[in-house]
Parts: sequence; structure tokens; C-alpha cells
Amino acid sequence: MSVTEINFDGLIGPSHNYAGLSLGNLASARNAGAASQPRAAALQGIEKMRGNIRLGLKQGIFLPQWRPDGAWLTRLGTDVGAAEPHIRAAAMSASSMWAANAATVSPAADTLDGRTHLTVANLVTMAHRSHEWPQTLAQLRIAFSDDRAFAVHDPVPPPFGDEGAANHMRLTERHDLPGVEVFVYGQSGGPFPARQHVEASKAVARIHGLDPAKALFVQQSEEAIAAGAFHNDVVAVANERVLFTHELAFADKARFYTDLRAALPCVEIVEVPASAVSLSDAIRSYLFNAQLVTLPDGGMALILPTEAQDTPAVWTWLQQMVAGNGPIRRLVPVDVRQSMANGGGPACLRLRIVADPATIDPRFLVDEAKLEAIAGIVSNYWPESIAPEDLSDTRLIARIEQSWLALVDHLQLSGDLAP
Repeated sequence: MSVTEINFDGLIGPSHNYAGLSLGNLASARNAGAASQPRAAALQGIEKMRGNIRLGLKQGIFLPQWRPDGAWLTRLGTDVGAAEPHIRAAAMSASSMWAANAATVSPAADTLDGRTHLTVANLVTMAHRSHEWPQTLAQLRIAFSDDRAFAVHDPVPPPFGDEGAANHMRLTERHDLPGVEVFVYGQSGGPFPARQHVEASKAVARIHGLDPAKALFVQQSEEAIAAGAFHNDVVAVANERVLFTHELAFADKARFYTDLRAALPCVEIVEVPASAVSLSDAIRSYLFNAQLVTLPDGGMALILPTEAQDTPAVWTWLQQMVAGNGPIRRLVPVDVRQSMANGGGPACLRLRIVADPATIDPRFLVDEAKLEAIAGIVSNYWPESIAPEDLSDTRLIARIEQSWLALVDHLQLSGDLAP
């Protein structure tokens, strides 16, 4: 068995739009009402995946969801033509593109039964995301259907909100070795809701069969949530032995750091001081919503949005960091501006899974040739632009549906994923 980390990116869907549905997501609110560019957005995401492959990383993909979600509208007693604008927009949301919210993943090395466990996130805090999980679960159960290697679980029941890997970090000496899993939860306070409930995090740890001594439950700081860090991955990211974090990310960082060092003595904590990079700059640039990855040569790289280059305090600090002797040695800026405008950076777009690629349905794994073919479908079918008022246009809806069908048919998944 050859176990490695695979990044599964969510392909940005043809209904990608800026309806401003996500309370607490400053970029989403700031761009509400603007025209989106679904085709450009998806092509940007594909280019990011290509870049990862060229770095020597393994790459997977998750498909956009069928939109509009007519089944959800039916349960609300309406349909896409009659629904109120905010309900119609929620039914058309392409937010499943942010695969970091798809599920929480515990690799086989951490679990009692020696299988990789995935629990699909319920996303109950936000209406436009709360109806994603059934279609997400369907893809997970196809991609990870080998029950000798994987266990795929239903979501934690409401009212306990679970936002998936966006509030979960794993630290370990090496990906294939047992590690420490860090579950970050919030408490209500300030102008924005805390989305991750501690009881959901505890439930996932129990369901996955984690060693209690290797599962830490850490509170996100209310200051960070109030500043717009609606998920922990906006202010912290981990990879193997490295925790890269903002000084103000956690409510009690001293206790967290002590517990983490006790559980994983080899851990290296790279903390960005607020005096160098403010919370505001960190959140606006999505400095921490970066992919921190281990390269084939063993060094670590930070795949981060080009907005980090555009924020002087952030870029200055990053250049000083890589010039030193720390574990992060390379900066790889990527253009995902369409995703960033709706509140999701490079790390939001991917779900990390440590597994043997041979145990995964190959239809969900990609190389450059496969991405080139998908890019061709995007270029031919995805709408060029969507304004909020377009969401009731039957011609646009028909095109979105046709786009999804063309993609699913190309990937030979039409028999498995019913609209």
C-alpha cells in the first residue's frame, strides 16, 4: 500500500454567483449583487489543480452539485419559479465548490479500526449550505466505496453545526504515521455566528474512533470570528509537524500550544504576530486560507492567493519567513479571484485525504490530460456571467443543468449521480 496525501478540489459549478448569502463572510457580503463569472472561476480552479500536479502532488476532484436543488425547494413547498429571491438564490448556490466543508477526515493511522473515516458536514448554520450534504454524501460514497479502506458516515444531527475540515487540523511527524487531530469550535458572540459546535466536533471524534489522548478540542477566539474568520482555516492551517497560525486565532493559545506539544513533541508552531499582520489584513488576504503542503523533496510550500502579494504587510512578512530557516521554504501564489470574491481561498477549495490512491474510484482522480478535457467542457458549457437577477431566467437554469449533465456524462458518472 502506498499511502499519500491527496487534495480533492471542488470544481466550481456553473451556477456560481454572488448572492451574499453567508453572514460573517466579509468577502461574500462585500461582493453581493455583483456579476460573477462561472466559466472563469472554474478555469481558475482547474489551473490551481494543474499547478499542484506540477508540484508533484496527487490531485482529486469533486463535482459541482445539481442546481437548482428542486428537491430542497419542494420540501419548502415551492419551486424555482415561485420561490422568493433569497430562497431561489439558496437553491442555486454553488458553494459546494468549497470542498473543505465537505467532510471531516481522519486517516487510517489515527482510527481504531485502521480505516480512513469521513463524516459529511451538515452545514446547518447557513440555509444555502444546509442542503448540500445529501449530494456530497453521494459522491463520497462512490469515491470511497472500498469499505476495507474507508468508512463514510452520515452527518452529525442538528442542531449541532458541523462545518467539516475547515475547522479541523491534523498534525503528525509524517502523513502516514499516527497524528494529533485538532477540532476547532466557536462560541456565539460578536456580530457573526459561530458555525462549529463543540458537540459536533466531539461526535465526529467518537464516530471516527480516535484516541482521546490524540484529539484536542480548541476554542476559536471570538475576536477572530468577529473580524470575519468564519472558519478556523481563515486564521490557521497545519501540515505534518507544522502549525501555521495567527497570534489571535485561538481563545486560549497558551493552553492549546502546551497540549499540542505534549501530544506531538516534534511540532513546530509558526505564529504570525498581530503587530506584523493584523487580523484584518490576514482575513482580507486569506493568508492562512492557503494550502500548506509537503513537496516530494520533503520541503514545505505555501500555496496562497495572489491577494497575499497585494497586501504589503502580509507579503513582507512572508518573504522574511521564507528567507529564514523555518520549515516553510516556498511561496506559490495562485489566482483564484472568483472564489476569493465569494469568500473562499485555495484551502477552501480542497479536502485533504491521506490514503492509497489505488483504493479510490479513479473517476475522482485527475491528471493534466483529464483536467484539460474538463476545462474544455467548462469552456463550452459554463455561463460566462451571472448577475443576481439572472437566477430566475429559465434559459440560464436550462444551461446550468445542461452543463452539469455534460460534465457528469464525460466522467462516466451519470449512472451513479442522479440529478
